Amino acid sequence: MSVNSAVVVGVDESATSMNAVRWAAAVAAQRNRELRLVHVIDDILLSLPRPLPTQENLHEVVLARGHRLLAKAREAAREVAPEVKLHVELARGRAMDVLRGESETAGLLVLGTPGLRPLGRFLVGSVTIALSAHAACPVAVVRAHVGEDAPPAEGAVVVGVDGSPSSEQAIEVAFEEASWRGAPLVAVHSWDEPFIAAIFEEARLLLDRPLVEAHEREVLSQRLAGWREKFPEVHVDPVVARGSASERLLEYADRAQLLVVGSRGRGGLSGMLLGSTSQTVLSYALCPVIVARPAAGGTS
Repeated sequence: MSVNSAVVVGVDESATSMNAVRWAAAVAAQRNRELRLVHVIDDILLSLPRPLPTQENLHEVVLARGHRLLAKAREAAREVAPEVKLHVELARGRAMDVLRGESETAGLLVLGTPGLRPLGRFLVGSVTIALSAHAACPVAVVRAHVGEDAPPAEGAVVVGVDGSPSSEQAIEVAFEEASWRGAPLVAVHSWDEPFIAAIFEEARLLLDRPLVEAHEREVLSQRLAGWREKFPEVHVDPVVARGSASERLLEYADRAQLLVVGSRGRGGLSGMLLGSTSQTVLSYALCPVIVARPAAGGTS
């Protein structure tokens, strides 16, 4: 998290928004950062024609609802962190544009998830996906939990490591988070044998699994070496596992307090710019997920 940068929460009417506020307030208090609570009203709602009294009143209703939502968020934050420096803002525009602008000077942008689909998958809204792909700072997504239960506060910090530049950013964020939280770090690096076999017909017969695993362990060790020296207080458990990255990460996230992933993607659309692994864990992880993005102000 960048030095003296705020923790920004996008406040909305989703069921998990107040959990996201409380989670962010605890982070801001722990790190002595300002907490900014931002609710965005779409300009379309405020620019409707006003020929009828009902339409005239709509503007006041929308504004009053926004102020009530921010008052509720302020109260939730104060319950967790009464001493944190707090700022609330009722902004106008597109949520994506406003929150992307906030990320330019933020150390962390915190969002909630809208709701639950059948089979346990959470709805990850288009704004969340777009900000996870384009924000100028790391983005934390806090899912809804049963009733009013808070997100887990115990367990390891888990990070996905694949050797990409975005993975390097994820490693940095994960070490910082583990250090702040006094938590162990589980670094997960996976290799997918079925993928290799699908490309090379003979790969399954010729693949020397122990040799491949030894190579992958060396890759992981090299990726972690410099960060271990920078954060000697963090206990690191390196894990090399065969299988899909998202499946392995979700296994460890079940017992974690936080999961950190990179934002790598290969497509031209905002959804594709966020890698498939990141999108999957955002939908299914039981703990909050941070999608690592380059912080605007450097790191603390």
